Amino acid sequence: MKNTRKKYGLKKHGAGDLIPFEKSRRVIYLEQRGRPRNKLRVGCILLAAIGLLCMAYCIGIGLVGFGSLFFLIWGAIGAMCILASVLLGSESFRDAVPRWLKIVFTTIIGMGLVLFLAVEGMILSQYNAEAAPGADYCIILGAQLKTTGPSEVLRRRLDKAIEYLNENDNTKVIVSGGQGSNEPAAEAVGMKEYLTNAGIEEDRILLEPLSGNTYENLSFSKELLEPEDARVVIVTNNFHVFRAVKIAQKQGYKNVEGHAASAVVGLLPNNLLREFAGVLKDFVLGNL
Repeated sequence: MKNTRKKYGLKKHGAGDLIPFEKSRRVIYLEQRGRPRNKLRVGCILLAAIGLLCMAYCIGIGLVGFGSLFFLIWGAIGAMCILASVLLGSESFRDAVPRWLKIVFTTIIGMGLVLFLAVEGMILSQYNAEAAPGADYCIILGAQLKTTGPSEVLRRRLDKAIEYLNENDNTKVIVSGGQGSNEPAAEAVGMKEYLTNAGIEEDRILLEPLSGNTYENLSFSKELLEPEDARVVIVTNNFHVFRAVKIAQKQGYKNVEGHAASAVVGLLPNNLLREFAGVLKDFVLGNL
């Protein structure tokens, strides 16, 4: 026994017990088994799957063609999800991250999710907006104009406005939209041509061909209203109605409501995410 104590650095502690004479510098990690580890593994797999789906969605939109490069954010989200899956699956990485940093990161993610859900709730509150008949003006907000004519998004806005104009003969229409770098002409010009081809009288159509965003759409269109307190219906896609109406109200439109056109189902996730960013941007800029 004495030789054993001497060999392993142990000393007698009492009642025959042996304890280490010196603390070992070697740290032994015990593998955690059971439900927590299984949940972590499932979470990593789920994150990786979400990442792959986001990247596939990004590629799909790119192949179909979209008016802006915003869809690239889905590729970035996908890459981050896959990276997070790899890092969370690494035990050495989890042990290296301080607990306080984990708490801060989790709190930020949670607050961001709450903000996202709150804003999307406001957007969806006007998703099925239907304007009452008898408006003095109908403002159609512009969207991408292609060499072949209005994009699908813009066409749906125009068709929704045509329905309203055919039911309300005394309503004038303002087509609002300038020319982007990837467009053959001002959106308002293409919109007017589409309306006249659909049978809307040319003397009912007013052009606003200079605006480059929703704020300018409504600011420049307001100059065409007579009187300024005229009753106005804003026609745009369902995901865009909330922001458009709020911007109009902030600019002093006294009697305004939205009229929602449908959206392309496959592009709806991208549109809703983009609109979330748009609401935050206009809130920061004081536009709504």
